[in-house]
Amino acid sequence: MSFSKISSLLLAAAPLALTQPAWAQASAGPAPGITTQLPRGAAPRHYAIEVTPDAANLKFSGKATIDLDVAQAMPVLVLNAADLTISGVTLTPAKGKAMKGTARIDAAAQTVALDFGKPVAPGSYKLDIVYAGVINTQANGMFALDYTDNAGKAKRALFTQFEAPDARRFVPSFDEPSYKATFDLSAIVPTGQLAVSNMPVATSKDLGGGKTRVTFGTSPKMSSYLLFFGLGDLERATKMAGATEVGVITGKGNTGKAQLALDASAAILPWYNDYFGVPFPLPKLDNVAGPGQSQFFSAMENWGAIFTFERALLVDPRFTSEGTRRTIYSIVAHEMAHQWFGDLVTMAWWDDLWLNEGFASWMATKVTDKLQPDWEMLLTRVGGRERAMALDALATTHPVVQKIHTVDEVNQAFDDITYEKGEAVITMLEGYAGEDVWRQGIRSYMKQHAYGNTVTDDLWKAVEGAGAQGLVSIAHDFTSQPGIPLVKVESAQCKGGSTVLALSQGEFSRDRKDKAPLKWNVPVMAQTIGGAPQRLILNGTASVTLPGCGAYVINAGQTGYYRSLYPQANVQALVKGFTRLPSMDQIGLMADNFQLGLGGYQPIGLALDMVDAVPASASPAVLAEVPDYLDSAYLMLEGDKAAQARVAAYASRKLGPVLAGVGFDAKAGEGPQVPVLRSALVATLGGMGDKAVVAEAKRRFAEPALLDGPLRNVWLRIIGQNADAATWEKLRAMANGAKSDLEKSTLFALLGAAKDEGLARKALDLAMTDEPGKTTSAAIISAVGAEHPMLAVDYVLAHRAQYEALIDVSARSQAIARLGGGSADPAMVTKLDAYASQYLTPESRKVVDRSISAIKTRIETRARLKPALVSWFAKK
Repeated sequence: MSFSKISSLLLAAAPLALTQPAWAQASAGPAPGITTQLPRGAAPRHYAIEVTPDAANLKFSGKATIDLDVAQAMPVLVLNAADLTISGVTLTPAKGKAMKGTARIDAAAQTVALDFGKPVAPGSYKLDIVYAGVINTQANGMFALDYTDNAGKAKRALFTQFEAPDARRFVPSFDEPSYKATFDLSAIVPTGQLAVSNMPVATSKDLGGGKTRVTFGTSPKMSSYLLFFGLGDLERATKMAGATEVGVITGKGNTGKAQLALDASAAILPWYNDYFGVPFPLPKLDNVAGPGQSQFFSAMENWGAIFTFERALLVDPRFTSEGTRRTIYSIVAHEMAHQWFGDLVTMAWWDDLWLNEGFASWMATKVTDKLQPDWEMLLTRVGGRERAMALDALATTHPVVQKIHTVDEVNQAFDDITYEKGEAVITMLEGYAGEDVWRQGIRSYMKQHAYGNTVTDDLWKAVEGAGAQGLVSIAHDFTSQPGIPLVKVESAQCKGGSTVLALSQGEFSRDRKDKAPLKWNVPVMAQTIGGAPQRLILNGTASVTLPGCGAYVINAGQTGYYRSLYPQANVQALVKGFTRLPSMDQIGLMADNFQLGLGGYQPIGLALDMVDAVPASASPAVLAEVPDYLDSAYLMLEGDKAAQARVAAYASRKLGPVLAGVGFDAKAGEGPQVPVLRSALVATLGGMGDKAVVAEAKRRFAEPALLDGPLRNVWLRIIGQNADAATWEKLRAMANGAKSDLEKSTLFALLGAAKDEGLARKALDLAMTDEPGKTTSAAIISAVGAEHPMLAVDYVLAHRAQYEALIDVSARSQAIARLGGGSADPAMVTKLDAYASQYLTPESRKVVDRSISAIKTRIETRARLKPALVSWFAKK
């Protein structure tokens, strides 16, 4: 499962990054508090499923035959089922007569109890079930996506989304990851439409009357949430990657826009085959593009049939940015990594979800860096670390390995701790083990557990067994307990040409500095600028001697998951020697020191001095980080227009010349990071009202031909933010006249970005109509929430049932918290708490509680830092 990575607007200034980047959230789940696990005693071996979709009426019928083994006498057989009606049940023992049964559905628990009049004795059986279900309009179970094709005709395509607990909406099943089985899937579909599943089509039979039965090959042994079915007026383009056919499936006429994804798949698959030491075991691997969007996830790793929303897979030269192109590549890499880590080897239970997601995120960054070295993808790991630490610094955080008891807890587990902290911890552990030993351990893990289920310790033991002695204790510390180590330099002395550091360990926190700190075995790598790095494991206090004297770094290479607190003199020395540091340390030190300033561990001015020290001649990748820090300072001064004007003036002075140097449009021969830098500069300066940038946006808006290109959506966002009524209506007309559904949905979302509150209200009213499209309306509301959180929250509370119909079922307990999570208004705390108390259980209100903590921390931070911020920018 892939999230949408959001620009790292920092905790004190902006919404708490609950999703994300590169990546948005898991799919479906039932009402809060449902106990998830089935009674033990029966398990499936094989499913034979036939479905007949009725797309026009949003319903389907189905038949399933399940081969199962019963290990102990069962009073009834209990399976998962949600939104299904069951009309017939028969149980046939391997030797004996068939028994008719009755079905008692527990809608609240999402289970069905099958009663055969007497206990089911141990043995092997065939269980036949006839049933029917609903086709949803959001990404839960089988769902429909409506769109307009390239000829302007209205179309409807069907897809499935089963992670975490939604296969039960498609077929009565043992819908838990540990119940692995093989699957035979067939479907009766309109003749001429393309049907797709995990395996290639085995047979196709014309039934007459415009219907065809399509039967797919038998799948490998896999978990139910990985099953996939898609259907529509689709087409497929393919390439061979060794013995595997890789493909992209899109609406007719759009496969050319998926060429980047197809080429990426063909390049990545052989690299993964080699890295994992186990070849991809299916005959084909498709990327299936669906129109529309979810507010909470971008893609899903169904084995052999990855589903991805078009906005995260298709490239349109009229408006796709360089940053989006790279995100598409990374998402393809992330979902392909899941084909091994998650699909071939699956966590036994959702406690270890991070084994899927953290590893896939880490692997995606690694392979993208190997195959696209000009993108400098390893630098993005600092941003991922910071998104994780934004959650991990609050008392409402949780361990990487977390206890999951209910379905709603499963859905809420898809967060930046699972993804980004997971990636950061793996990065640190690979650095400790060494690349070769780490890879050897992964290969051993894959071979030992193929087609099976694991827990986190299975991975640690495999890597330690490959030669990484001591890794298990380090890994346990960082995955079994929450929080962030704080490594502090107590003293530094230059002796005989070497620097002797005295280090101590504490815990970094934004809202509980008085708590007793946890302890970790922290792998520390320290060095003076230009000196040889020294490694140690810190558990309490330690002394380390570094070759050379002068400024030093205690997280050299930024692979450690900890904050580094230096004496003020060293921070000042790092500022002076900033240009001598590698890009990774430049980016990491800016992030670390800014957060230490926000947290009150050191003056915020030290961090701003470091940002100020970034020269116009710095690496474009480093320069591209600067706008976010200035934007963060700008947002922290919300409500003080004079103070914000000083920040904006400083930003224009510092960044304006850089933008003038790179220009508004691409130049022949410019470096690979320049397009990303250009986008960051234009977006931030435009958002602060820089006159030159806003004027350029208006000029291009007046001449639409000038808009086309990788910055199109950036220019239009600036227009949307500053729109008056006439401009807003012009954007709306552009949305309705868009050439593709992808462009249409993007333009509609921009209508919610207006700073004018009256226009924001108008956008909210528009979102409740059918005009934007069923999966676009929630994006409009989210855009309003980013600019006017209280307005958005009040509106959705007043239209709660209508709003919940616009989002995935799994997100309902989280959506309002996300809308209000960027607020700095004490009244929002009261409002969110009242909402959670009325509608949510203790298990399902965790995201609300995180948003409340973030808001309280933001309020305190802004009040504390305002004088220092005003003073620093006044001096500049």
